[in-house]
Order: sequence, then C-alpha cells, then structure tokens
Amino acid sequence: MKVNTGQQPTLDLSVIIPLFNEEESMPELCEWISRVVKGMGVSHEILFVDDGSQDKSWEVIEVLWEQYPVVKAFRFGRNYGKSAALDMGFSHCQGRVVITMDADLQDSPDEIPKLFEMIDKQGFHMVSGWKQKRYDPISKTIPSKLFNKVTSIFSGIKLHDFNCGLKAYQFKVVKSIHLYGEMHRYIPVISSQNGFGKIGEMVVEHRARKYGKTKFGLERFIYGFLDLLSISFVSKFKKRPMHFFGSLGTLSFMVGFFITLYLIFEKNYNIRHHLRVRDVVDQPLFFLALVAIVIGVQLFLAGFLGEILANQNRKEEYIITDTI
Repeated sequence: MKVNTGQQPTLDLSVIIPLFNEEESMPELCEWISRVVKGMGVSHEILFVDDGSQDKSWEVIEVLWEQYPVVKAFRFGRNYGKSAALDMGFSHCQGRVVITMDADLQDSPDEIPKLFEMIDKQGFHMVSGWKQKRYDPISKTIPSKLFNKVTSIFSGIKLHDFNCGLKAYQFKVVKSIHLYGEMHRYIPVISSQNGFGKIGEMVVEHRARKYGKTKFGLERFIYGFLDLLSISFVSKFKKRPMHFFGSLGTLSFMVGFFITLYLIFEKNYNIRHHLRVRDVVDQPLFFLALVAIVIGVQLFLAGFLGEILANQNRKEEYIITDTI
C-alpha cells in the first residue's frame, strides 16, 4: 500500500481497538478512553473492529455508538485475526496521531496522552509500548521474551516488546502499512522498512485481565516466526529474486563443481604415482557433488524465471514519507 499524498488527517487522534469476544470490557474501556481524551482537548474518534465475535460484542458496540458520537465500528463476518482488524482500522482512521490498544483492559488508556505527545511533539514515527512488569503466566512470558529477542536480532530494531498492543503512530505511517497473517507483531519492522525508522519505546502499565480469558495460544509464536522470515525475505528479494536464488544456486553449483575437480585430480594423481585408484563414480562424494550441481542449476533457473515474472508489467511501489 502506498501513501496517498492527497489524503490528509481530519482529526487529532484516532484510537483503534481490535476485539474478539470482549463484551464485558468494552463499556468500561470506551468510557475510560473518552474521559482521558476529553481532558486532552483534542478532536478524536474511537474505531472498534469486531473480528467476528461470537458473543454480544456487536450489540454492545451498537449501544456505545448511540452513547458516544465519536465511536465508529466495523464488523467481520468471521474471525480473520488481529492483523486484519488492525488493517481495517488503519484504512479508515482519520487522526494525525493513531493509537492502537487491546480491548481486554490490560492496556491502560491513561497512557494515551504521553503516547500522543511523543508522536505529536517529539516527532517519533511510531512509539511501541513496553510492558516491563507483566501479569501473565510464565508459560506466556518466557516464550514472549525469546520471541522479542529473536525479532530484535533479525530486524536490528532495539525494542523490548514488539507484540505490545499499545502503540502510537503518525498518520502517514499507518497509511503505508498493509497487514495480514500475524504481521501485526512486526509493525515496527514494516515501518522501518518503509522508511519510518524513528521508532521510540515507552514503558506502559500492564493490567491483570479483568474479564474473560486470553484468545491466543503458544502457536502464535510459531506463526509469528514464520511471518518474520516472510517479511525479511519479501522486503529484500521481492523485486530481485535472482539475488537470492541465483546466489544460492551459484554457491551450490561451485561447491559441486570443485568437489568434482578434486575427485578427478585425485584420480590422476594416484595413477601417476601408482597408488590405489578408485573410479570417480564409485565414490559417494561424487554423487553429493552431482546433487549440488543439479540443485545449483535448478536454483539459478528459479531465480531467472522469478526475475522474468518480476519484470513483467513492473511498476515500482514507493512509500512517500513527506510532501510539501
């Protein structure tokens, strides 16, 4: 998705809340957000994105829509995931500062003014919350720490909590992001790749869950890691597949080629010096070399075909960070 340079924010603040089966918490959350933002004196909107809830969440949203004129809402026919819900919110928000938070009351709306200030006054492209003190079981905190460490190493972005739902963005940042799968965990990575690299971090309060139970299992870390590999690969090689497949193919071919040369040289050397000679084809190393050569050729051809496809009707996509 590219930034539409003609699109400008019409409000000061958008608060986006993806939700799934959170009927108990939403009235309290909406009232809390409205009270905090009212004290800030800024124009705002609250966007609820119902990700296919199976309880009475949508009925609650309809009541909130009647009570609070700033409420907007979208409802999915089924559960598509948090990334899809955030993507919907990003597409429709109109605030020059955009804040996302979870609907389970574990994120505190009292953090909104400071996050708003860091974007509006300090000029960060985005700010990620850091739940330094967490009220989660060890089965969740330990994998989370490992996940954050691996992501930080892979991306080069020094954050402690990539997956914190409480984040703030400039308007132009969210309009440059397209999310799917489990990509919401890597919004800082995507933002940096799009040229919005001024990323801050703020310690935020993590509150114990008041209603319901967590909607995420351990499988999210597996899916998240696969999505990290996908983001890294696509961002680097989407427009130049030959750089990836061609490099691996050339390396594999050269390894096989030089092993074959070594085997031929060894046989000739043994013949000259009247040493015991084995046929090249009698040696397992020869077949490994042959496999390496074949794989190398296939990888090179895959890169070549990928390059042809990438260049068909090629239209470069640019992320515009500023206009005047």
